[in-house]
Amino acid sequence: MTVLIPQPLTGSRAFRTTLGCFPTGVAIVTTLSEDGAPVGLTISSFNSVSLDPPLVLWSLARSSECLDDFQARRGFAINILSADQTELCNRFASAHDDRFQGVSWTASTYGLPVLNDIAALLICETHAVHDGGDHEIYLGKVISHAHSKNAPMVYANGAITRPAEKP
Repeated sequence: MTVLIPQPLTGSRAFRTTLGCFPTGVAIVTTLSEDGAPVGLTISSFNSVSLDPPLVLWSLARSSECLDDFQARRGFAINILSADQTELCNRFASAHDDRFQGVSWTASTYGLPVLNDIAALLICETHAVHDGGDHEIYLGKVISHAHSKNAPMVYANGAITRPAEKP
């Protein structure tokens, strides 16, 4: 039997390791810049909030180069990645001059960038933005959605992994 003994918070690395024990999905959130160019970044801080009204949330680091774009727009798309989209995940997670260069995507009926071959999609209006310490927490009202049969990407213990197969 393993008994965990809680320790005082002494640094962000140990805290991050503990949080890594909770698997999450991986998505790329997209919007448009002021001049209409597509922008986006990889997130694992996505969660459902409510079914009625349909609300989801995600968080954005205040240090992100995309912060002004998401603050200026009143909508965003959550592109939930498929298990085989590691290269796309890494591209949108790193500093890159044009993350969309050479990436296959289309504009949604709302004009938001939607990536191809993803597991699921949620188009959202920004419902609220909240203070989250070194992040801003975006609450989105889902206005349209879709899903595929693609297995979703999973992130746990600091690494991308595949979800367990259905029995």
